[in-house]
Amino acid sequence: MTLPLRKVLVANRGEIAVRVLRACREMGLATVAVASEADRHARHARLADETVVIGPAPPLESYLRIEAILDAARRTGADAVHPGYGFLAESAAFAAACRDAGLVFVGPAPATIRAMGEKTAARRAMAAAGVPVVPGAELPAPSADGELDAAAVRATAARVGYPLLVKAAFGGGGKGMRLVGDERDVIGAAAAAAREARKAFGDGAVYLERYLERPRHVEVQVFGDTRGNVVQLGERECSIQRRHQKIVEESPSPALTPTLRTRMAEAAVAAARAVGYVNAGTVEFLLDASGEFYFLEMNTRLQVEHPVTEWVTGLDLVRAQLLVAAGEALPWRQDEIVPRGHAIECRLYAEEPAHGFRPSVGRVLLLAEPSGPGVRLDSGIVAGDEITMHYDPLLAKLSVHGPDRAAAIARALTALCDYALLGVGTNAEYLQAILDHPAFRQGATHTGFIEEHLSDWKPGRPQDEDDALVAAAVHAGLVGPKSEDGESRTAAPPSPWSGLGRFRLRGLA
Repeated sequence: MTLPLRKVLVANRGEIAVRVLRACREMGLATVAVASEADRHARHARLADETVVIGPAPPLESYLRIEAILDAARRTGADAVHPGYGFLAESAAFAAACRDAGLVFVGPAPATIRAMGEKTAARRAMAAAGVPVVPGAELPAPSADGELDAAAVRATAARVGYPLLVKAAFGGGGKGMRLVGDERDVIGAAAAAAREARKAFGDGAVYLERYLERPRHVEVQVFGDTRGNVVQLGERECSIQRRHQKIVEESPSPALTPTLRTRMAEAAVAAARAVGYVNAGTVEFLLDASGEFYFLEMNTRLQVEHPVTEWVTGLDLVRAQLLVAAGEALPWRQDEIVPRGHAIECRLYAEEPAHGFRPSVGRVLLLAEPSGPGVRLDSGIVAGDEITMHYDPLLAKLSVHGPDRAAAIARALTALCDYALLGVGTNAEYLQAILDHPAFRQGATHTGFIEEHLSDWKPGRPQDEDDALVAAAVHAGLVGPKSEDGESRTAAPPSPWSGLGRFRLRGLA
């Protein structure tokens, strides 16, 4: 198949940039990476055919500069832009700017992004389409100086009922969100949420939503094309979260019956059709203990957890994104999408779970990655990279596939044991504790799982300083120089982990 696209610029960094660049290479498309000055030698920058440095390390001066990205596309002759996820991926202004510049934006139309990005407007659209939404209400807009009408806040909260959530109308990731137990706290929480939302998203609009006790977070992958076709590719359970950020995802959800799965999938397709959705998107729901589900939001982009859907369906979502963006029809019909087995994804972060998940920074001195049947690691780093405070601390995504859930858990635990990184703290051991917890093994997950079961978690025996020095010395002596694309080395050194016997970052295995 010959596509009308020739060269794709990837407007992102890290593991998602690497993922998209590889998909483009497989499809015979030339690639352009953009990079901050801090990332000029990063893995994604070395993998692309061309790389354009677009500014200093801070995202506001590089990856969030629309004009700098468009200029890079013009200078390199790119005819399409893939936004990845994060940064400008859900920016209607960016999508519109790309199309105004004559570039194909690999994602939905600007109007769709705008409609689903404003949470209150999305709630109204979904209710009109017959998709159930969490009971809630909008608050009057803040005054010019950012103040909320206290009387209106109290009256609206009384109608919604306590406990409730104050949520930002724009954005996500837990920013601009506050849990309120009773009337005494609602004014302060609404004001704080509005301030945080204004700082994070440039708009202080907030709304109130009924708080569901111990819900599950279940989302459905949808895909539409310009021919009017819309399909769903099954659900993912994303209930394991820290600070409203997902860290473990799986498919299928252990909570859904066949009937509930059908109802939720039909609601997701209805949601996508209601806004004329094109390309990859995700409809997110909250599922309560009674089996009722409610629309939460729609992410108008590829999701971090898309590998679990690719595992169970055997389909390449990034390839399909590029095909649909080029005007092609979806490469599969609904009846051809048949899920098989069970998949789990764990997000590996540079952070310290025992210390409030604070970010960990430093140089990656040594990196050993798992492999084997049913194991996939999407990573944006290599040994020698510097992990800084400028970007999200996501290092890699470890995903596995097995014939059933128990087999997938066992495979994920084994793979996590084989992941080792020296120089920066990670949450690998914490992820093992989650997967090995009896409640997780039983499928008894909900969005408060971590607070309920792992709030006082502590790591095993602290890493011995002498072991770290030995490992660093082995690394310095064994790792050869990188090739130009950063994907191979001049020689294949023996594994330093094998050389150290049963050494692991947390002592002896």
